[in-house]
Amino acid sequence: MLNDYLKCISLADVYDVAIKTPLDLLPSLSKKNHNTILLKREDLQPVFSFKLRGAFNKIRQLSTVEKKAGIIASSAGNHAQGVALAAQKLGIHATIVMPVTTPSIKVKAVRELGASVVLHGDAYDDAYTYAMRLADEKKYTFIHPYDDVDVIAGQATVAVEIVAQCDPLPDAVFVPVGGGGLIAGVAVYLKAVHPEIKVIGVEPDNSACLYHALKENKRVILKEVGLFADGVAVKQIGKEPFRIAKECVDEVILVSTDEICAATKDIFDNTRAIAEPAGALALAGLKKYIEKTGTRDQRLVAINSGANLNFDRLKHIAERAEIGEHTEALLAVTIPEKPGSFLAFCQALGKRGITEFNYRFSDAENAVVFVGVRLVQGESERHTLVDMLTKNDYAVLDLTDNEVAKLHIRHMVGGPNKLLKHERLYRFEFPERPGALLQFLSGLGEKWNITLFHYRNHGSAYGRVLMGVDVPKSESALFKSFLKKIGYTFVDESHNPAYPLFL
Repeated sequence: MLNDYLKCISLADVYDVAIKTPLDLLPSLSKKNHNTILLKREDLQPVFSFKLRGAFNKIRQLSTVEKKAGIIASSAGNHAQGVALAAQKLGIHATIVMPVTTPSIKVKAVRELGASVVLHGDAYDDAYTYAMRLADEKKYTFIHPYDDVDVIAGQATVAVEIVAQCDPLPDAVFVPVGGGGLIAGVAVYLKAVHPEIKVIGVEPDNSACLYHALKENKRVILKEVGLFADGVAVKQIGKEPFRIAKECVDEVILVSTDEICAATKDIFDNTRAIAEPAGALALAGLKKYIEKTGTRDQRLVAINSGANLNFDRLKHIAERAEIGEHTEALLAVTIPEKPGSFLAFCQALGKRGITEFNYRFSDAENAVVFVGVRLVQGESERHTLVDMLTKNDYAVLDLTDNEVAKLHIRHMVGGPNKLLKHERLYRFEFPERPGALLQFLSGLGEKWNITLFHYRNHGSAYGRVLMGVDVPKSESALFKSFLKKIGYTFVDESHNPAYPLFL
Protein backbone atom coordinates (compact mmCIF):
# COMPACT_ATOMS: atom_id res chain seq x y z
CA MET A 1 0.00 0.00 0.00
CA LEU A 2 2.70 2.51 0.97
CA ASN A 3 4.68 2.09 -2.25
CA ASP A 4 1.55 2.40 -4.39
CA TYR A 5 0.64 5.64 -2.66
CA LEU A 6 4.20 6.97 -2.89
CA LYS A 7 3.95 6.68 -6.66
CA CYS A 8 0.60 8.52 -6.71
CA ILE A 9 1.95 11.23 -4.42
CA SER A 10 5.08 11.69 -6.54
CA LEU A 11 2.83 12.35 -9.54
CA ALA A 12 0.49 14.68 -7.64
CA ASP A 13 0.82 18.11 -9.22
CA VAL A 14 -1.23 20.63 -7.25
CA TYR A 15 0.74 23.84 -7.64
CA ASP A 16 -1.24 25.28 -10.52
CA VAL A 17 -3.77 26.27 -7.85
CA ALA A 18 -2.11 25.62 -4.47
CA ILE A 19 0.89 27.32 -2.88
CA LYS A 20 3.62 25.83 -0.70
CA THR A 21 2.46 27.15 2.64
CA PRO A 22 4.93 28.16 5.37
CA LEU A 23 5.72 26.18 8.50
CA ASP A 24 5.66 28.86 11.20
CA LEU A 25 7.20 28.70 14.66
CA LEU A 26 4.78 29.61 17.46
CA PRO A 27 7.33 31.31 19.74
CA SER A 28 5.42 32.11 22.93
CA LEU A 29 3.51 28.82 22.89
CA SER A 30 6.75 26.90 22.33
CA LYS A 31 8.38 28.62 25.29
CA LYS A 32 5.37 28.07 27.52
CA ASN A 33 5.16 24.36 26.68
CA HIS A 34 8.93 23.58 26.57
CA ASN A 35 8.73 22.20 23.02
CA THR A 36 9.30 23.59 19.54
CA ILE A 37 5.76 24.00 18.20
CA LEU A 38 5.31 24.61 14.47
CA LEU A 39 2.14 25.44 12.56
CA LYS A 40 1.58 24.37 8.94
CA ARG A 41 -0.32 27.31 7.47
CA GLU A 42 -2.89 25.81 5.12
CA ASP A 43 -5.11 28.75 6.06
CA LEU A 44 -2.96 30.78 3.63
CA GLN A 45 -4.08 28.85 0.56
CA PRO A 46 -6.02 30.83 -2.10
CA VAL A 47 -9.31 29.39 -0.77
CA PHE A 48 -8.08 29.50 2.85
CA SER A 49 -8.02 25.70 3.18
CA PHE A 50 -5.98 22.63 2.16
CA LYS A 51 -8.97 21.17 0.31
CA LEU A 52 -7.97 22.52 -3.12
CA ARG A 53 -4.92 20.21 -3.18
CA GLY A 54 -6.94 17.00 -3.35
CA ALA A 55 -9.69 18.47 -5.50
CA PHE A 56 -7.29 19.71 -8.16
CA ASN A 57 -5.25 16.50 -8.19
CA LYS A 58 -8.43 14.51 -8.79
CA ILE A 59 -10.01 16.81 -11.39
CA ARG A 60 -6.89 17.30 -13.52
CA GLN A 61 -6.71 13.52 -14.12
CA LEU A 62 -10.27 13.18 -15.46
CA SER A 63 -10.69 12.11 -19.06
CA THR A 64 -11.56 14.60 -21.78
CA VAL A 65 -15.09 13.20 -21.92
CA GLU A 66 -15.52 13.55 -18.13
CA LYS A 67 -14.20 17.11 -18.15
CA LYS A 68 -16.55 18.07 -20.99
CA ALA A 69 -19.58 16.61 -19.17
CA GLY A 70 -18.84 18.60 -16.01
CA ILE A 71 -18.29 17.79 -12.36
CA ILE A 72 -20.33 17.96 -9.18
CA ALA A 73 -19.52 18.01 -5.46
CA SER A 74 -21.34 18.37 -2.17
CA SER A 75 -19.85 20.50 0.57
CA ALA A 76 -20.64 23.00 3.30
CA GLY A 77 -17.66 25.16 2.42
CA ASN A 78 -13.98 24.30 2.07
CA HIS A 79 -14.21 21.39 -0.39
CA ALA A 80 -16.71 23.42 -2.42
CA GLN A 81 -14.25 26.27 -2.84
CA GLY A 82 -11.42 23.89 -3.71
CA VAL A 83 -13.47 22.18 -6.41
CA ALA A 84 -14.72 25.50 -7.78
CA LEU A 85 -11.21 26.95 -8.06
CA ALA A 86 -9.83 23.79 -9.64
CA ALA A 87 -12.68 23.72 -12.17
CA GLN A 88 -12.17 27.39 -12.99
CA LYS A 89 -8.45 26.81 -13.57
CA LEU A 90 -9.12 23.82 -15.85
CA GLY A 91 -12.05 25.37 -17.68
CA ILE A 92 -14.60 22.81 -16.45
CA HIS A 93 -18.19 23.50 -15.44
CA ALA A 94 -18.75 22.69 -11.76
CA THR A 95 -21.97 22.31 -9.79
CA ILE A 96 -21.76 22.43 -6.01
CA VAL A 97 -24.62 21.26 -3.80
CA MET A 98 -24.50 23.02 -0.43
CA PRO A 99 -26.83 22.75 2.59
CA VAL A 100 -29.29 25.61 2.95
CA THR A 101 -27.65 26.28 6.33
CA THR A 102 -24.25 27.08 4.75
CA PRO A 103 -23.04 30.55 5.85
CA SER A 104 -23.53 33.13 3.11
CA ILE A 105 -19.80 33.98 3.04
CA LYS A 106 -19.03 30.46 1.76
CA VAL A 107 -21.87 30.39 -0.79
CA LYS A 108 -20.74 33.75 -2.16
CA ALA A 109 -17.12 32.60 -2.38
CA VAL A 110 -18.08 29.51 -4.43
CA ARG A 111 -20.24 31.53 -6.82
CA GLU A 112 -17.47 34.08 -7.31
CA LEU A 113 -15.21 31.23 -8.46
CA GLY A 114 -17.64 30.51 -11.29
CA ALA A 115 -19.40 27.39 -9.99
CA SER A 116 -23.16 26.86 -10.04
CA VAL A 117 -24.50 26.56 -6.50
CA VAL A 118 -27.52 24.45 -5.59
CA LEU A 119 -28.79 24.89 -2.02
CA HIS A 120 -30.46 21.74 -0.73
CA GLY A 121 -31.18 20.24 2.69
CA ASP A 122 -30.26 21.24 6.21
CA ALA A 123 -27.07 19.18 6.55
CA TYR A 124 -24.20 17.73 4.52
CA ASP A 125 -25.83 14.31 4.21
CA ASP A 126 -28.86 15.87 2.52
CA ALA A 127 -26.62 17.76 0.09
CA TYR A 128 -24.56 14.64 -0.63
CA THR A 129 -27.60 12.51 -1.45
CA TYR A 130 -28.97 15.18 -3.79
CA ALA A 131 -25.58 15.68 -5.48
CA MET A 132 -25.31 11.95 -6.19
CA ARG A 133 -28.78 12.02 -7.73
CA LEU A 134 -27.84 14.95 -9.97
CA ALA A 135 -24.59 13.23 -10.94
CA ASP A 136 -26.55 10.20 -12.10
CA GLU A 137 -29.17 12.24 -13.96
CA LYS A 138 -26.79 14.63 -15.72
CA LYS A 139 -23.77 12.32 -16.09
CA TYR A 140 -21.54 14.57 -13.99
CA THR A 141 -18.41 13.16 -12.32
CA PHE A 142 -18.73 13.33 -8.54
CA ILE A 143 -15.64 14.71 -6.75
CA HIS A 144 -15.54 13.14 -3.29
CA PRO A 145 -14.11 15.32 -0.50
CA TYR A 146 -12.03 12.55 1.10
CA ASP A 147 -12.79 8.95 0.08
CA ASP A 148 -10.76 8.87 -3.12
CA VAL A 149 -7.17 7.77 -3.85
CA ASP A 150 -6.32 10.81 -6.00
CA VAL A 151 -7.82 13.22 -3.48
CA ILE A 152 -5.79 11.58 -0.68
CA ALA A 153 -2.61 11.77 -2.79
CA GLY A 154 -3.24 15.47 -3.35
CA GLN A 155 -3.68 16.11 0.37
CA ALA A 156 -0.43 14.19 1.01
CA THR A 157 1.52 17.08 -0.56
CA VAL A 158 1.04 18.84 2.80
CA ALA A 159 3.28 16.16 4.37
CA VAL A 160 5.79 16.35 1.52
CA GLU A 161 6.21 20.07 2.27
CA ILE A 162 6.50 19.51 6.04
CA VAL A 163 9.39 17.06 5.55
CA ALA A 164 11.16 19.50 3.23
CA GLN A 165 10.63 22.47 5.56
CA CYS A 166 11.36 20.93 8.97
CA ASP A 167 15.04 20.47 9.80
CA PRO A 168 15.52 18.49 11.96
CA LEU A 169 12.45 16.39 11.22
CA PRO A 170 9.44 16.62 13.55
CA ASP A 171 8.86 14.07 16.27
CA ALA A 172 5.11 14.15 15.68
CA VAL A 173 2.58 15.68 13.30
CA PHE A 174 -0.94 16.47 14.52
CA VAL A 175 -3.70 16.34 11.93
CA PRO A 176 -7.38 17.40 12.14
CA VAL A 177 -9.79 14.61 11.21
CA GLY A 178 -13.15 14.89 9.49
CA GLY A 179 -13.76 12.39 6.73
CA GLY A 180 -10.10 11.39 6.86
CA GLY A 181 -8.63 12.52 3.52
CA LEU A 182 -5.97 14.77 5.04
CA ILE A 183 -4.78 12.39 7.76
CA ALA A 184 -4.75 9.50 5.27
CA GLY A 185 -2.50 11.44 2.90
CA VAL A 186 -0.20 12.73 5.64
CA ALA A 187 0.05 9.35 7.38
CA VAL A 188 0.65 7.23 4.29
CA TYR A 189 3.47 9.51 3.10
CA LEU A 190 5.21 9.95 6.46
CA LYS A 191 5.11 6.25 7.32
CA ALA A 192 6.57 5.42 3.91
CA VAL A 193 9.51 7.85 4.10
CA HIS A 194 10.00 8.50 7.85
CA PRO A 195 8.14 5.87 9.88
CA GLU A 196 9.68 7.19 13.11
CA ILE A 197 7.52 10.33 12.92
CA LYS A 198 4.32 9.92 14.92
CA VAL A 199 1.08 10.75 13.11
CA ILE A 200 -1.60 11.79 15.60
CA GLY A 201 -5.17 12.52 14.61
CA VAL A 202 -7.26 15.06 16.50
CA GLU A 203 -11.06 15.07 16.65
CA PRO A 204 -13.70 16.99 18.63
CA ASP A 205 -14.95 14.80 21.46
CA ASN A 206 -18.47 15.03 20.01
CA SER A 207 -17.49 14.21 16.38
CA ALA A 208 -15.01 11.38 16.88
CA CYS A 209 -15.72 9.10 13.91
CA LEU A 210 -12.11 7.87 13.49
CA TYR A 211 -11.54 7.38 17.22
CA HIS A 212 -14.59 5.14 17.55
CA ALA A 213 -13.85 3.30 14.31
CA LEU A 214 -10.35 2.40 15.50
CA LYS A 215 -11.74 1.41 18.89
CA GLU A 216 -14.36 -0.89 17.30
CA ASN A 217 -12.01 -1.98 14.48
CA LYS A 218 -14.71 -1.11 11.97
CA ARG A 219 -16.29 2.00 10.50
CA VAL A 220 -19.13 3.22 12.67
CA ILE A 221 -21.84 5.79 12.01
CA LEU A 222 -22.19 8.33 14.81
CA LYS A 223 -25.77 9.10 15.84
CA GLU A 224 -24.99 12.80 16.24
CA VAL A 225 -21.99 15.02 15.52
CA GLY A 226 -21.01 18.27 17.21
CA LEU A 227 -21.48 21.30 15.02
CA PHE A 228 -19.00 23.79 16.45
CA ALA A 229 -16.09 22.55 14.30
CA ASP A 230 -18.30 22.25 11.23
CA GLY A 231 -15.34 21.52 8.94
CA VAL A 232 -14.89 18.10 10.58
CA ALA A 233 -18.52 17.32 11.48
CA VAL A 234 -18.62 13.92 9.75
CA LYS A 235 -20.61 10.94 11.01
CA GLN A 236 -18.49 8.21 9.39
CA ILE A 237 -14.81 8.04 8.45
CA GLY A 238 -14.14 7.35 4.78
CA LYS A 239 -13.56 3.74 3.72
CA GLU A 240 -10.11 4.32 2.18
CA PRO A 241 -8.94 6.74 4.91
CA PHE A 242 -9.90 4.16 7.53
CA ARG A 243 -7.95 1.44 5.74
CA ILE A 244 -4.89 3.69 5.81
CA ALA A 245 -5.44 4.91 9.38
CA LYS A 246 -5.50 1.38 10.80
CA GLU A 247 -1.97 0.86 9.50
CA CYS A 248 -0.42 4.33 9.63
CA VAL A 249 -1.99 6.47 12.39
CA ASP A 250 -0.35 6.18 15.80
CA GLU A 251 -3.05 7.72 17.99
CA VAL A 252 -6.21 9.83 18.01
CA ILE A 253 -6.72 12.55 20.62
CA LEU A 254 -10.13 14.03 21.50
CA VAL A 255 -10.57 17.67 22.50
CA SER A 256 -13.46 19.79 23.75
CA THR A 257 -15.03 22.90 22.25
CA ASP A 258 -13.34 25.01 24.93
CA GLU A 259 -9.93 23.53 24.10
CA ILE A 260 -10.46 24.32 20.40
CA CYS A 261 -11.34 27.91 21.31
CA ALA A 262 -8.20 28.18 23.43
CA ALA A 263 -6.10 26.92 20.50
CA THR A 264 -7.74 29.50 18.22
CA LYS A 265 -6.58 32.16 20.65
CA ASP A 266 -3.06 30.66 20.72
CA ILE A 267 -2.85 30.87 16.93
CA PHE A 268 -3.97 34.50 17.02
CA ASP A 269 -1.56 35.40 19.82
CA ASN A 270 1.40 33.84 17.97
CA THR A 271 0.61 34.70 14.34
CA ARG A 272 -2.21 37.29 14.38
CA ALA A 273 -4.15 34.88 12.13
CA ILE A 274 -7.65 33.62 12.91
CA ALA A 275 -8.29 29.92 12.31
CA GLU A 276 -11.68 28.34 11.86
CA PRO A 277 -12.50 25.80 14.63
CA ALA A 278 -11.45 22.84 12.45
CA GLY A 279 -8.24 24.73 11.65
CA ALA A 280 -7.34 25.10 15.34
CA LEU A 281 -8.26 21.49 16.12
CA ALA A 282 -4.80 19.98 15.57
CA LEU A 283 -3.11 22.54 17.82
CA ALA A 284 -5.65 21.81 20.56
CA GLY A 285 -4.68 18.14 20.32
CA LEU A 286 -0.99 18.97 20.33
CA LYS A 287 -1.38 20.92 23.58
CA LYS A 288 -3.36 18.10 25.15
CA TYR A 289 -0.70 15.60 24.09
CA ILE A 290 1.99 17.65 25.86
CA GLU A 291 -0.18 17.92 28.97
CA LYS A 292 -0.93 14.19 28.96
CA THR A 293 2.57 12.88 28.24
CA GLY A 294 4.79 15.55 29.77
CA THR A 295 6.73 15.71 26.49
CA ARG A 296 9.61 18.22 26.47
CA ASP A 297 12.23 19.36 23.95
CA GLN A 298 10.53 17.84 20.90
CA ARG A 299 9.58 19.29 17.51
CA LEU A 300 5.82 19.10 17.12
CA VAL A 301 3.85 20.17 14.03
CA ALA A 302 0.14 21.03 13.94
CA ILE A 303 -1.69 21.51 10.65
CA ASN A 304 -3.92 24.60 10.53
CA SER A 305 -6.34 23.25 7.95
CA GLY A 306 -8.33 26.38 7.24
CA ALA A 307 -9.62 29.86 8.04
CA ASN A 308 -13.13 29.98 6.58
CA LEU A 309 -14.81 31.53 9.59
CA ASN A 310 -17.82 33.80 9.84
CA PHE A 311 -16.74 36.93 11.73
CA ASP A 312 -19.71 36.80 14.11
CA ARG A 313 -18.52 33.46 15.52
CA LEU A 314 -15.54 35.18 17.12
CA LYS A 315 -17.63 36.32 20.07
CA HIS A 316 -18.41 32.73 21.02
CA ILE A 317 -14.79 31.64 20.50
CA ALA A 318 -13.45 34.46 22.67
CA GLU A 319 -16.03 33.68 25.35
CA ARG A 320 -14.99 30.03 25.57
CA ALA A 321 -11.23 30.42 25.06
CA GLU A 322 -10.43 31.34 28.65
CA ILE A 323 -12.23 28.29 30.01
CA GLY A 324 -10.41 26.13 27.47
CA GLU A 325 -7.14 27.66 28.57
CA HIS A 326 -8.06 27.03 32.25
CA THR A 327 -7.81 30.75 33.00
CA GLU A 328 -11.43 31.21 34.11
CA ALA A 329 -13.68 29.38 36.57
CA LEU A 330 -17.49 29.65 36.62
CA LEU A 331 -19.02 29.10 40.04
CA ALA A 332 -22.43 29.19 41.68
CA VAL A 333 -21.91 30.35 45.27
CA THR A 334 -24.54 30.65 48.00
CA ILE A 335 -24.04 33.63 50.32
CA PRO A 336 -26.21 35.07 53.13
CA GLU A 337 -28.92 37.48 51.94
CA LYS A 338 -27.91 40.36 54.19
CA PRO A 339 -25.95 43.64 53.98
CA GLY A 340 -22.19 43.19 53.71
CA SER A 341 -22.30 39.62 52.36
CA PHE A 342 -21.17 40.64 48.86
CA LEU A 343 -18.20 42.49 50.34
CA ALA A 344 -17.27 39.53 52.53
CA PHE A 345 -17.44 37.19 49.54
CA CYS A 346 -15.21 39.45 47.44
CA GLN A 347 -12.74 39.63 50.31
CA ALA A 348 -12.68 35.82 50.40
CA LEU A 349 -11.79 35.80 46.69
CA GLY A 350 -8.83 38.05 47.48
CA LYS A 351 -7.10 39.79 44.58
CA ARG A 352 -8.35 37.36 41.96
CA GLY A 353 -9.94 39.10 39.00
CA ILE A 354 -13.71 38.74 38.63
CA THR A 355 -14.81 38.31 35.01
CA GLU A 356 -18.53 38.53 35.72
CA PHE A 357 -20.94 38.65 38.61
CA ASN A 358 -24.65 37.85 38.15
CA TYR A 359 -27.31 37.87 40.82
CA ARG A 360 -31.08 38.26 41.27
CA PHE A 361 -33.00 38.29 44.54
CA SER A 362 -35.11 35.16 44.99
CA ASP A 363 -34.91 34.14 48.66
CA ALA A 364 -35.00 36.09 51.93
CA GLU A 365 -32.38 33.90 53.62
CA ASN A 366 -29.77 33.09 50.96
CA ALA A 367 -28.49 34.57 47.71
CA VAL A 368 -27.00 32.50 44.90
CA VAL A 369 -24.50 34.34 42.73
CA PHE A 370 -23.09 33.30 39.36
CA VAL A 371 -19.46 34.40 39.35
CA GLY A 372 -16.61 34.15 36.86
CA VAL A 373 -13.13 34.21 38.41
CA ARG A 374 -9.83 34.75 36.60
CA LEU A 375 -7.27 31.99 37.22
CA VAL A 376 -3.50 32.38 37.00
CA GLN A 377 -2.36 28.85 37.82
CA GLY A 378 -4.90 26.94 35.74
CA GLU A 379 -6.90 23.86 36.72
CA SER A 380 -5.18 23.38 40.08
CA GLU A 381 -6.09 26.91 41.16
CA ARG A 382 -9.76 26.26 40.36
CA HIS A 383 -9.85 23.28 42.71
CA THR A 384 -7.94 25.24 45.37
CA LEU A 385 -10.44 28.10 45.06
CA VAL A 386 -13.45 25.81 45.45
CA ASP A 387 -11.86 24.15 48.50
CA MET A 388 -11.06 27.53 50.06
CA LEU A 389 -14.60 28.86 49.62
CA THR A 390 -16.07 25.62 50.98
CA LYS A 391 -13.85 25.85 54.08
CA ASN A 392 -15.14 29.41 54.56
CA ASP A 393 -18.70 28.01 54.80
CA TYR A 394 -19.81 28.92 51.29
CA ALA A 395 -21.87 26.37 49.36
CA VAL A 396 -20.13 26.14 45.97
CA LEU A 397 -21.18 24.46 42.73
CA ASP A 398 -18.45 24.41 40.06
CA LEU A 399 -20.09 25.13 36.68
CA THR A 400 -16.93 25.46 34.61
CA ASP A 401 -17.65 22.25 32.71
CA ASN A 402 -21.42 22.71 32.59
CA GLU A 403 -22.46 23.27 28.95
CA VAL A 404 -25.84 24.85 29.78
CA ALA A 405 -24.18 27.26 32.19
CA LYS A 406 -21.62 28.33 29.57
CA LEU A 407 -24.00 28.56 26.62
CA HIS A 408 -27.08 30.03 28.26
CA ILE A 409 -27.26 30.62 32.01
CA ARG A 410 -24.39 33.10 32.25
CA HIS A 411 -26.44 35.34 29.94
CA MET A 412 -29.83 34.99 31.62
CA VAL A 413 -29.55 34.69 35.42
CA GLY A 414 -32.98 35.47 36.83
CA GLY A 415 -33.75 33.25 39.80
CA PRO A 416 -36.15 30.31 40.15
CA ASN A 417 -39.92 30.72 39.79
CA LYS A 418 -41.64 28.89 42.62
CA LEU A 419 -45.05 29.24 40.95
CA LEU A 420 -44.16 26.70 38.25
CA LYS A 421 -44.89 23.16 39.43
CA HIS A 422 -44.47 21.21 36.18
CA GLU A 423 -41.68 23.05 34.37
CA ARG A 424 -39.15 21.03 32.38
CA LEU A 425 -35.99 22.33 30.77
CA TYR A 426 -34.75 21.33 27.29
CA ARG A 427 -31.81 22.35 25.15
CA PHE A 428 -32.37 22.28 21.36
CA GLU A 429 -30.28 22.65 18.22
CA PHE A 430 -31.93 23.39 14.90
CA PRO A 431 -30.68 24.31 11.42
CA GLU A 432 -30.07 28.06 11.23
CA ARG A 433 -31.48 29.93 8.25
CA PRO A 434 -33.89 32.86 7.72
CA GLY A 435 -37.15 32.10 9.47
CA ALA A 436 -35.68 29.13 11.37
CA LEU A 437 -36.67 30.43 14.81
CA LEU A 438 -40.23 31.07 13.63
CA GLN A 439 -40.37 27.58 12.13
CA PHE A 440 -39.11 26.11 15.40
CA LEU A 441 -41.80 27.89 17.43
CA SER A 442 -44.49 26.99 14.91
CA GLY A 443 -43.48 23.34 15.18
CA LEU A 444 -43.81 23.59 18.95
CA GLY A 445 -47.43 24.65 18.58
CA GLU A 446 -49.70 26.02 21.30
CA LYS A 447 -50.48 22.93 23.37
CA TRP A 448 -47.91 23.56 26.12
CA ASN A 449 -47.00 26.85 27.74
CA ILE A 450 -43.41 28.08 27.24
CA THR A 451 -42.10 29.27 30.62
CA LEU A 452 -38.51 30.18 29.68
CA PHE A 453 -36.79 30.83 26.37
CA HIS A 454 -33.19 31.74 25.49
CA TYR A 455 -31.92 31.67 21.91
CA ARG A 456 -28.30 31.99 20.81
CA ASN A 457 -26.79 31.94 17.33
CA HIS A 458 -23.08 32.53 16.68
CA GLY A 459 -23.13 32.66 12.89
CA SER A 460 -22.87 28.89 12.68
CA ALA A 461 -25.10 26.46 10.83
CA TYR A 462 -27.18 25.69 13.91
CA GLY A 463 -29.09 27.86 16.37
CA ARG A 464 -29.27 26.94 20.04
CA VAL A 465 -32.31 27.28 22.28
CA LEU A 466 -32.80 26.70 26.00
CA MET A 467 -36.51 26.35 26.71
CA GLY A 468 -38.67 25.78 29.75
CA VAL A 469 -42.10 24.26 29.15
CA ASP A 470 -44.98 23.51 31.52
CA VAL A 471 -45.88 19.82 31.12
CA PRO A 472 -48.18 18.16 33.68
CA LYS A 473 -47.22 14.59 34.59
CA SER A 474 -50.36 13.27 32.91
CA GLU A 475 -49.07 14.62 29.57
CA SER A 476 -45.46 13.38 29.83
CA ALA A 477 -45.83 10.57 27.30
CA LEU A 478 -47.60 12.85 24.82
CA PHE A 479 -44.87 15.49 25.16
CA LYS A 480 -42.06 12.94 24.65
CA SER A 481 -43.81 11.74 21.52
CA PHE A 482 -44.02 15.32 20.29
CA LEU A 483 -40.29 15.87 20.87
CA LYS A 484 -39.45 12.89 18.68
CA LYS A 485 -41.75 14.12 15.91
CA ILE A 486 -40.40 17.68 15.87
CA GLY A 487 -37.12 16.35 14.45
CA TYR A 488 -34.63 18.60 16.26
CA THR A 489 -31.69 17.46 18.36
CA PHE A 490 -32.58 17.96 22.03
CA VAL A 491 -31.23 17.26 25.52
CA ASP A 492 -33.37 17.11 28.66
CA GLU A 493 -31.68 19.49 31.13
CA SER A 494 -34.35 19.29 33.84
CA HIS A 495 -31.87 17.73 36.24
CA ASN A 496 -28.98 20.08 35.47
CA PRO A 497 -27.74 21.36 38.87
CA ALA A 498 -27.55 24.97 37.62
CA TYR A 499 -31.25 24.99 36.70
CA PRO A 500 -32.86 25.32 40.16
CA LEU A 501 -30.23 27.84 41.27
CA PHE A 502 -30.61 30.43 38.53
CA LEU A 503 -33.59 29.72 36.31
